[in-house]
Amino acid sequence: MNVDEKLNLIRINTEEIVTLEELKKKLEEGNRLKGYIGFEPSGLFHIGWLIWAQKVKDLIEAGVDMSILVATWHAWINDKLGGDLEKIRLAGEYAIEVLNSYGVDVSKVKVVYAEEFVKDPNYWALVIKVAKSTSLARMKRALTIMGRKAEEAELDTSKLIYPAMQVADIFYQDLDIALGGTDQRKAHMLARDVADKLGKKKIVAIHTPLLVGLQGGQRMNVQGMDEDDYLASIKMSKSKPETAIFVHDPPELVEAKLRSAYCPKGVIEDNPVLQINKYIIFANKGATLKVERDVKYGGDIEFKTYEELERTFAEGKLHPLDLKLATARRLNEILDPIRKSLYSKTKYESLISDLEKSVSR
Repeated sequence: MNVDEKLNLIRINTEEIVTLEELKKKLEEGNRLKGYIGFEPSGLFHIGWLIWAQKVKDLIEAGVDMSILVATWHAWINDKLGGDLEKIRLAGEYAIEVLNSYGVDVSKVKVVYAEEFVKDPNYWALVIKVAKSTSLARMKRALTIMGRKAEEAELDTSKLIYPAMQVADIFYQDLDIALGGTDQRKAHMLARDVADKLGKKKIVAIHTPLLVGLQGGQRMNVQGMDEDDYLASIKMSKSKPETAIFVHDPPELVEAKLRSAYCPKGVIEDNPVLQINKYIIFANKGATLKVERDVKYGGDIEFKTYEELERTFAEGKLHPLDLKLATARRLNEILDPIRKSLYSKTKYESLISDLEKSVSR
């Protein structure tokens, strides 16, 4: 794979790359690049996470040495799973199981838990150096990376440590690339801004889009909202289970959720059904979507590209229900090996049950 081919593969389904020119230069230099993504093991794995999981696969294929940081201490600071570190770690193992059954070659990825970092004094020295290079106002603004508002630091000072830790995670691993959703942008930009002060490499930040929740974006009252609040309000979230499809959901539930999803005829913007096709179904090479229809409605049709699907739907030539049912069938095929893997292990089956109960309370 030459540089242009690697670049094109990495660019697929990304919201932005900061910067594309820097990434191209790094690829042209021919050195083996190091990249990472970190995630909080904080609950059930929904299909929105499959977007960055696919990008991990793309980066591995492009020859990047990827690591996955299971951010257990970060989840603890962020009050996830009742601050129970044992349960947080199990939730991290469960997420790695999902990634493996989704097709992320874990043998080619370095999986590291935050406990390995925090036992090293050099790591904490980096955290302090990052904090000393950052204003309090800037650190507070970065709290959106953990789904928090700036004022929440007034009640719990530990929240201010989180952004400094995330930046230290990057420098500690001596990375070239940091991958994350667009909600992680402020941490990545902070890392880029303080890199020169600390004599560290300036990472290339690759941001994947956030999958909109099943309620869609058009139903939200966005008047007066800033961009961060708007994105938080419409994205698929495990804390709003009625708007999410989880990777363990049984086939009939996946279909039921998609049947009720926001998908007005001909509407493209913030349409979760179309986004599932774009970012998950058609992200797989050679993917197609077969829509089964009665002959009187035009008969069966198979889409070989997402662009063809979107165009047909925008023109009103594909009924929303037909799209929803076809999407459910194809999505269930993708989720089936994940479901089988999770429910073959008692500890993950029990964890899923426990997490479902806590969400429904």
